[in-house]
Amino acid sequence: MIISYRILLTVFLITASAGLFAQWSIDAESGLAFQDYNEVRIPNEGGTDFNFNGDFELQGPVVPFRVRVGYTFGEKNHVFGLYAPLTLRYEGPAPFDINFENSFFPEGTSIDGLYRFNSYRLTYRRDVLLTDAWTLGIGFTAKIRDARVQLATQGLRDRSDDFGFVPLLHFYAAYHTDSWRVYIEGDALAGGPGRAIDIFTGARYSLGRGVDLKGGYRILEGGADVEQVYNFTLVNFAVVGVFWEF
Repeated sequence: MIISYRILLTVFLITASAGLFAQWSIDAESGLAFQDYNEVRIPNEGGTDFNFNGDFELQGPVVPFRVRVGYTFGEKNHVFGLYAPLTLRYEGPAPFDINFENSFFPEGTSIDGLYRFNSYRLTYRRDVLLTDAWTLGIGFTAKIRDARVQLATQGLRDRSDDFGFVPLLHFYAAYHTDSWRVYIEGDALAGGPGRAIDIFTGARYSLGRGVDLKGGYRILEGGADVEQVYNFTLVNFAVVGVFWEF
């Protein structure tokens, strides 16, 4: 993780000092989140299977927010820093006895549930195809996840925290005109005990002076099946936002 960050920082400093083409951008988005599934079993052996979405009621509406700062150099090279917090809250009676972490929640107990998945990412992308109409880029992302699953009642609370590093592949493909840009962009990697997928598809419309309006659909899916934790989640997003280059 430290090596990846040092490589990206070195590339940034060298190109910035070289006086090449350089441009900053801010990409901010919000919208509505719609839960599909959120399957949990903690601990993986001995814990109780439950689905936050279905066994409990999602409290909403859920209005997420994320912001990404970008730096473009040499026209085809991009570095992005992303902050993407996400918190989902649930309520309802336990539909059955639940063994969770080191606690036992009897059937019928009123539960307050929490699922948090905050993401911090540093991405490098290189555009391998750049024409008047098309852009195709590939790269890699260093991701820090800050996750928590929690169950609580009036007299009992237990949680499972997961803070760690995830390497991801990054891709970008866009068709653009003078005013419109239709594109797909994402970070994804699957294999071993888990996977992580975060993909946006949509469009931007230029308002002039480097400001674009943005709209589309985002899918966030992933999780892990490891010794201590089983958790896989799918969240869909209706996205609106603003993109500003300067």
